[in-house]
Amino acid sequence: MAIEGSKEEAAGGRIRLGMVGGGQGAFIGAVHRIASRIDDQYELVAGALSSEPARAKASAKDLGIADDRAYGSFAEMAKVEAARPDGIEAVAIVTPNNMHAPAAKAFLEAGIHVICDKPLTTTVAEAEELVALAKKSGKVFAVTHNYTGYPMIRQARAMVAAGELGTLRLVQAEYPQDWLTEKAEATGSKQAEWRTDPKRSGAGGCIGDIGTHAYNLACFVTGLELDELLAQLSTFVEGRLLDDDVEILLRWKGGARGMLWASQVAVGHENGLKLRVYGTKGGLEWTQADPNYLWFTKFGEPKQLLTRGGAGAWPEAARVTRVPGGHPEGYLEGFATIYTEAARAIRAAREGKPVDADVIYPSIEDGLIGMKFIEAAVKSSQAGNVWTKV
Repeated sequence: MAIEGSKEEAAGGRIRLGMVGGGQGAFIGAVHRIASRIDDQYELVAGALSSEPARAKASAKDLGIADDRAYGSFAEMAKVEAARPDGIEAVAIVTPNNMHAPAAKAFLEAGIHVICDKPLTTTVAEAEELVALAKKSGKVFAVTHNYTGYPMIRQARAMVAAGELGTLRLVQAEYPQDWLTEKAEATGSKQAEWRTDPKRSGAGGCIGDIGTHAYNLACFVTGLELDELLAQLSTFVEGRLLDDDVEILLRWKGGARGMLWASQVAVGHENGLKLRVYGTKGGLEWTQADPNYLWFTKFGEPKQLLTRGGAGAWPEAARVTRVPGGHPEGYLEGFATIYTEAARAIRAAREGKPVDADVIYPSIEDGLIGMKFIEAAVKSSQAGNVWTKV
């Protein structure tokens, strides 16, 4: 069954959504807006869409946001919206990394649910402060690790939990790209500029931008906790201030081992996220570029190709499937799954009810785990590639 809202949910009205960042010239803001509407759970009614007031107003006009709900700053937006009887119930934060913490703090303190892009913050200390604040507020806080929303990733997680692979031994994740092979940050690329700027991105470049996606996916599917890592973070492009290639050995609690490679200078790769998990009884392989398929192999038996919407799909995959098998479903729908799972939690909060047990989305605690991973990797690399506790 698809996760689209029921009639009972629709009767309560769409969730009033605000957005911080994502204005004219921004890529990820449009992705979040599309994702929020795929299952018709949200309505964008307010925004502080740019740190430049004029651009913020122009961006709001482009999106049909009323003039009196187009704000020049997130602080103003949090204060005014919290006081309105029809104020926003949730906010999407889609800014560069350095603005995640202050914006999230302002909205949590205003009593507003938060949906935040990854990584959660720029430091572990900021993340820990946010976790404490979110717990105190009781508000929903989702982090948009969108790949956890793919149906066959949900199936892989369920199969691991059910013991289909036996005791886990090896976990390998990779995420190569090539778009920063040359110094794009010096050519006017806004996306490259902030991602390679330590003041806006934090201590990690590639490790924070895509390495955290690969790590989060490995944790999500396996349920494992990392014990320690040995990292080599490299900067190949001359003059670049942050890493653009990441190679990490992983030691998981319980004895499993693994590797993670992320790169933004791997020529020929567009968005090559892959995950491989091997246990005593079997193995799984999944590729983001072909996300509707999951390879499963029982030891000593032929490989099986499990398809989204196909005969081998488990209920965990079917619940977040929107279209029949054979029709591509991917990136935008993965984001939409996170938004709709968060919507179910927000609706439960509206009604004072517990959240259904099957609702799964990356939480603020997962965001903190990601920040500890970045910090440990940077520390390990700077110390000369040594084993470092996470």
